[in-house]
Amino acid sequence: MAKLIFTSRYLRDVPAPRIEHYVRYIGTREGVEKMAGGRDNLPATKNQKQYIEEMVRKIPEARELLEYMDFSEHPTMGNASELISCALERYVDFSGSMENYVDYIANRPRVERVGEHGLFTDAGKPVMLRQVQKEAAEHKGVIWTHVISLKREDAARLGYDRAEQWMALLRSKRAMLCKHMKIDSADLRWYAAFHNEGHHPHVHLMVYSARDNDGYLTKMSIEAMRSELAHDIFRQDFANIYDKQNQARTEMKEESADVIKQLMEEMKSGMVKNMELEKMLLALSGKLSHTKGKKVYGYLKRDVKNLVDRIIDEIAEDERVDALYKEWNKWQGEIRKFYENSPEKQVPLSQCAAFKSLKNLIISEAMQISHDVRSPEWIQGEAVEQDFPEEGMQPENGQEEAELYRKDKLPNVGKVFVRWTKKYKLAKQYLYGSDEIRQDFSKAMGIFFKEAGSGNALAMYELAWMYEKGMGCEKEEAVAQEWYGKALNGFLKVSETAKEKWLPYMWYRIGKMYAAGQGTEKNYEEAAAWFERAVEKKHNFAQYALAGQYLNGQGVEKDERKALQLYECAKKQGNPYAGYEAGKMYRDGIGTEADEERAQKCFKSAFYGFSALERESHEDNLQYRLGWMFHTGTGIERDDGMAESYWVKAEKTGNIRARYSLAMMWLENGTGDTEKALGWLEELAESGNDAAQYALGKVYLQGKGVPEDKERAVEYLKLSAEQGNKYALFLLEYLEPVREPSVFFATVRLMAGLQKIFQEEFRKENRTGRYHIDRKRRKKLTERRRAQGHRTDDHEPEQQIEG
Repeated sequence: MAKLIFTSRYLRDVPAPRIEHYVRYIGTREGVEKMAGGRDNLPATKNQKQYIEEMVRKIPEARELLEYMDFSEHPTMGNASELISCALERYVDFSGSMENYVDYIANRPRVERVGEHGLFTDAGKPVMLRQVQKEAAEHKGVIWTHVISLKREDAARLGYDRAEQWMALLRSKRAMLCKHMKIDSADLRWYAAFHNEGHHPHVHLMVYSARDNDGYLTKMSIEAMRSELAHDIFRQDFANIYDKQNQARTEMKEESADVIKQLMEEMKSGMVKNMELEKMLLALSGKLSHTKGKKVYGYLKRDVKNLVDRIIDEIAEDERVDALYKEWNKWQGEIRKFYENSPEKQVPLSQCAAFKSLKNLIISEAMQISHDVRSPEWIQGEAVEQDFPEEGMQPENGQEEAELYRKDKLPNVGKVFVRWTKKYKLAKQYLYGSDEIRQDFSKAMGIFFKEAGSGNALAMYELAWMYEKGMGCEKEEAVAQEWYGKALNGFLKVSETAKEKWLPYMWYRIGKMYAAGQGTEKNYEEAAAWFERAVEKKHNFAQYALAGQYLNGQGVEKDERKALQLYECAKKQGNPYAGYEAGKMYRDGIGTEADEERAQKCFKSAFYGFSALERESHEDNLQYRLGWMFHTGTGIERDDGMAESYWVKAEKTGNIRARYSLAMMWLENGTGDTEKALGWLEELAESGNDAAQYALGKVYLQGKGVPEDKERAVEYLKLSAEQGNKYALFLLEYLEPVREPSVFFATVRLMAGLQKIFQEEFRKENRTGRYHIDRKRRKKLTERRRAQGHRTDDHEPEQQIEG
């Protein structure tokens, strides 16, 4: 049973004698057994039961009343009396004049008076009872009468057992009445009175327009007003439900987060085996090819619409889709219980309004069949971030000290020291290139050798990195580890006697090397210990690094909220890497409720932070990252031209991610140097990169920039599959002679598209998952509090996202 009952009726052209009879009837309550208070809890009388049975038969709407629920659960004399009087008051035909109706709601027994009577309206407008009666009686148009009712316990608990609270609420709802009743604000007239009934306190609300023929009210508008009022009245209860949802989600994450994530990922990848779905898509493709006019669901013939709906319901049979749809419906139902007596049962996916965009998505995909030129999203550039998860988002090779320590001298300890010397800075310029100095790995390595020989641990680290990446030399892992070991020993030695202000930086560098296994065995526990020491001193790169370990449970117990808290701390100190990671967490609802607006702010801030760092350092991983953000429209408007520009710069340093991304862009868009792109992918494939092997398999399968070659495609896909690439394994299963690739790719994209719709719907729920209010909403609440007599700064503790 709903906690808030909101009923609406209207009056028009009602004969005066009938209203007079009605007013006398409800005033004297003919047919209601009058009882002494001590008999309220006795069983209902036979006459009461018969009367209620007959009344409910004639007035089915009475079953929706809170009083009916009370009587059904406890058929006492008191509950029977309340039900009969309330039903007669609300549902018996009006049979008197409007003057008497106004007098009734203003002066009825147990009305809470505001001055001489119980009527109230907008703030600052005095209410003259006779004037309102006269105005209503002479009104030629429709007058709507709403009743808003609560249970006594809810009214007392929430403060709605007094007229002042209802007055403040309804005065704040002027815009709601105008919007949903289609009445201009200047013409809106409303009057209300609070009746403090024993079981169910309620408000009578009379609304009409100063213009006789203005305004109308639909069932949908009634539901919208009921929902808005429920959210306001039960706002704390909603907050508690959202908290319970959060707790349930947390428990779900602990128990089945991996399962849900897998469902979403599998849907995103389109890994679904459904021959029936492919047959229906082929049939739809055929029908659409003979359909004239707009190829949009609303314009299609009924038989084509039915086929689209059947395709959606076939998709809904997939156990992953079914699980997610049920989860989405569960949270929807929890909220609707507040203002709906019987929340809607789960409708078929094809009939759910929230997912109607899927219909045109299906039509779009069916039209692509037979002349398919696109590849699924999971085989486009977006897979790059999945294929290369580690590189690109870590501050590289002294970038952090470039940002924080370029103007300062770090300490000497005997022959080993850590210092940003002029020669060291010159070597860094040769390593990455600058506006004044052309990139030259050989010169960079030569200077680093001299600096390392003089004892500079920073130069030792740079040498190790160049040997590891093969920059200006052959890749030599053993030599790289030797130099990393020397650098680590140098950092450890310097940290023993360094001044306190340098210690956080030294601790961070040491922790970073333990986390990466540079010059030592990889040891996340040891890394976390060093990072913790630096975090205590508010070192922002240490905060960023430790956040990553909490996020992934590396060396510490996994704690997503703690991770977000650390990312936020680092972001506030200007760390764009932390801002980017925080943005992803807000976007995906990890460690917090999803907040798209906040995520975009983080991404935008990170983009400008990366841009500033790249202008100074020209570092290749920053160039790759900026290209990626332009390519995906993350934090900046999408621009493939700018993405290509950054990737070209990064590729020149041998950046694998940039090379892969650039190759895929050229092949997908048909731009750039196709031969060079294939050469890069083949080079990566020969080195054992499963992502490149998979990409080449697709390229030859679809004939993107090369002649179609299924045999060669299978060779590359098998190489990738042997390394465990799930996409390659899946694609190999579908390479049957009887299958139509364009249909297969259409089903793939459909599942990926549905995943996005689900993701957005869950984000919508998550955005309301905590009691979060935007600026407009906050302004409205502030105005309401002022109307209630509160100071602007007199507020309850806000519920904030932790971390």
